[in-house]
Amino acid sequence: MKVLAIGAIVKPVSDQQRAEIMPKEVPHTLQMYLDGVIEQFWFRQDKPGPVFLMNVDSTEQAKSVIDLMPIVAAGFAQYEFIPVGPLAPLGLLIQGK
Repeated sequence: MKVLAIGAIVKPVSDQQRAEIMPKEVPHTLQMYLDGVIEQFWFRQDKPGPVFLMNVDSTEQAKSVIDLMPIVAAGFAQYEFIPVGPLAPLGLLIQGK
């Protein structure tokens, strides 16, 4: 199952807090990528926060994995989880369907 996890910073992060969190956040995110849980990632252009395309069994699993991220556990970020899949209406374009 694919899930988009769209992050947003919900509480300002001071320079000192950023210096404490990011050395944990970055390796944690990289490990999720190497484990195949995060398939692709981007940074939002409209406001601070990452967007992950996740490969998980459920939105609940996506949430439980994201909740372990240091920046989320510290209350600075929250995520919205959107399950996504194939563009099913394209099947209508196949003759005989």
